Amino acid sequence: MAIKTIDMNRLAAMTGNLFESVSILSKRSRQISSKIKSELDDKLAYFEGFEQELEDPRFQEEQAKVSLEYEVKPEPTEMAIDEMEANDIYFRKPTEEDVQSLF
Repeated sequence: MAIKTIDMNRLAAMTGNLFESVSILSKRSRQISSKIKSELDDKLAYFEGFEQELEDPRFQEEQAKVSLEYEVKPEPTEMAIDEMEANDIYFRKPTEEDVQSLF
């Protein structure tokens, strides 16, 4: 994975605060990671009922292809940053009423 520099000032300008931007990115990254993991689990669940066939080289190749497909995908953090730079992430700042309703 190549190292890619990120203009932190530009990220901070999107929300008005660098820490808010990082918080938003971390939450979105977790959402993406969870989605990718559930997709992978669904695809690998197909292979669970075939104990004897797992020794078949063709069956192992199919399983390896599924795993490799997810290994070459970009990291969830990278995907979240790309989404934020493209203004594809919806976020809002809580109002005073939202904050006070928590207490």
